[in-house]
Amino acid sequence: MKSPDSHFYANPLTPGILTLSLEESTHAIRVCRASEGDLLRLADGEGHFANGKIVAADAKECRVQIDTVETTLIPEPQIHLGLACLKDEANEEVVFHSAQLLVGSMTLLRTEHSQEPKNSDLQKVIRRCELKSLVSLKQSLKPWLTKILGPVTFEDWLQNYRGDIILCDIHGASEVPPIATTTTLLVGPEGGFSEKEVAQIKAFRNGRVHLLKLGETRLRARTAAVVALGKLS
Repeated sequence: MKSPDSHFYANPLTPGILTLSLEESTHAIRVCRASEGDLLRLADGEGHFANGKIVAADAKECRVQIDTVETTLIPEPQIHLGLACLKDEANEEVVFHSAQLLVGSMTLLRTEHSQEPKNSDLQKVIRRCELKSLVSLKQSLKPWLTKILGPVTFEDWLQNYRGDIILCDIHGASEVPPIATTTTLLVGPEGGFSEKEVAQIKAFRNGRVHLLKLGETRLRARTAAVVALGKLS
């Protein structure tokens, strides 16, 4: 079998005999039809890769032999995404696309205009977003897993955050600002952040604040996130 053009997730990733998870074992043996002696490309989402030789082709507990673990030369991403909670499957859609880029994390923010169910802790949403991030890690062959954080209120996030902020704003500058430290791209819900929240962002003092214009048209929140990350990448 030719090695699948995808990564298989394994964390921790160390030399020796490693047993893959049920999901990864099923994918390798039943979907990719890998067999004993085949090589799988493994990634831990923390900047490490390895070639694993299958020594037990079990669809429930596939075991691989790892001789060496490689460390990527690509540094851990400095760009992060703060996304106001959206409705339906829009949060997952944003994760699926943005996690294919070198984005360190995505934090779901509960804002004045965000659209999540107010009586939910959003753990199902978080779990589905984590699965989308993992799929994107393997498909895009990148070394760093985009972590899914939250949900957290916008006020709490802003109070505890240290780093630069880029706010998508139609009145912002078209030029991409320099990124020299931890930077979070803030994308509001449909309709945007409230006037109070925008004022709080502009008054932020624990890092620089940049306003970024994405074009001459108004974009949906899910579109704005991906377009902005594409400009910053």
